[in-house]
Amino acid sequence: MSIQIVLNRNVLKRLGIFASGSGSNAVKIIEYFADSHEGRVVVVFCNNPKAGIIEKAAERNIPVEIFDRETFKTDAIIDKINSYELDWIVLAGFLWLMPKVIIEKFANRIVNIHPALLPDYGGKGMYGMNVHEAVWRDKLTETGITIHYVNDHYDSGDIIFQASCPVFPEDNPQEIQARVLQLEHKYFATIVEALLRLDQN
Repeated sequence: MSIQIVLNRNVLKRLGIFASGSGSNAVKIIEYFADSHEGRVVVVFCNNPKAGIIEKAAERNIPVEIFDRETFKTDAIIDKINSYELDWIVLAGFLWLMPKVIIEKFANRIVNIHPALLPDYGGKGMYGMNVHEAVWRDKLTETGITIHYVNDHYDSGDIIFQASCPVFPEDNPQEIQARVLQLEHKYFATIVEALLRLDQN
């Protein structure tokens, strides 16, 4: 009698989200992947004990791991990641530079979204409203989002996807931020899902 082994190509990838703030992108990703055939969000890691994402994740039955900078610099963070058997990591408003040990373990499987068209307006300190205020001061006519792989330098990993939106002369930084956030919510989860679909590991 022969035994056939069938590989299940539909095994859901396990996603971990790293977030630092209110978590609007993280929530969109959690909700999107609740119905995805490619993956599920199984944990949120957060470095800010007062972050809004903590309560929002709990409301959606997603466990939250809160950690400090000292833990982040040691193998303790990898041990915690390993306990969830993650396949991919998504950075959704996470402000710390990822340590080398995580980058090496998840090579080309850590994805970030940046609220500008990289390589412009990237680097240390360029996050959130800082980016939109810089775009506004420079009187740009266009801005957008960049989804990219993460390496050991801020906002310098290979670009996966970009989308743009107009900046109007009468805009203020808050209006620019709102328009960019619409792009983030529209594209981030779908691009991550496309990456999972391509991942045959």
